[in-house]
Amino acid sequence: MVLTGHDDKYHNWQVKANYIPAILNQYGNFDIDLVQMHDSASVDSHFSPDFSKYKVVVLAFNDVKWTDQTKLAFETYVRGGGGVVVIHEANNAFPEWKEFNDMIGLGGWAGRNEKSGPYYYWKDGKYTLDYTAGEGGSHGAPVPFVVNVRDSDHPITRGLPTKWLHKSDELYGNLRGPAKNIQVLATAFSTKETGGTGKEEPVLFTIAYGKGRVFQTVMGHATAGLTESLQDVGFQVTLCRGTEWAATGKVKQKLPAEFPDATSTLLRKPENL
Repeated sequence: MVLTGHDDKYHNWQVKANYIPAILNQYGNFDIDLVQMHDSASVDSHFSPDFSKYKVVVLAFNDVKWTDQTKLAFETYVRGGGGVVVIHEANNAFPEWKEFNDMIGLGGWAGRNEKSGPYYYWKDGKYTLDYTAGEGGSHGAPVPFVVNVRDSDHPITRGLPTKWLHKSDELYGNLRGPAKNIQVLATAFSTKETGGTGKEEPVLFTIAYGKGRVFQTVMGHATAGLTESLQDVGFQVTLCRGTEWAATGKVKQKLPAEFPDATSTLLRKPENL
């Protein structure tokens, strides 16, 4: 299931609704249902899908509300072994929902602060839990940034270059949350010169929630006029590999012959777009 339908004013769910299924079809062997909630920030009282039909649910939304019944059904699905993929602004969602925040590990905005958990970033060769008070979530201007793989043994990142340049995107920083059962696969340095944090921020990571597997990528900012991050081959490949891993615990996809390196980006618009 690719789940979308509403975003805040800074994002565009319609773009994701077109791009995400096309990306998954191009690189992976997925059977996809695109499911759209109502386009509103009010509670979607009619949204009550059968999550158990799916191996993985890909979240491409923000600023949505679910009924308690739907929340409980989702918790049960993930805890029982269902997969979840969190793309960019989806980590802004549901700040008040404890179990969702446990699932995604780290999130931002929507009132998140020190009560939500620590900041989490890479410093001096290790991950740091920073309990300094402050708001959760920030980013500078959309700029290219180098992705640094920190775990080359994980199925999602195995075989990828240890560094590659990602096309202009919002590099999320100052994310905070429970950070339980989290495994960071890659980080990127957020430069103060571009309005960033001056820290090495997590950009690809996994979280264990019960028997469920969750993959989060903070990459993938898009609006109606800005889709380069979604055309970035590094984003596309890691999204597809992360989705397969969340669904099965393994990655059988072959790496493409061409992939960005540390000094140059590589863009490819998915077929049928």
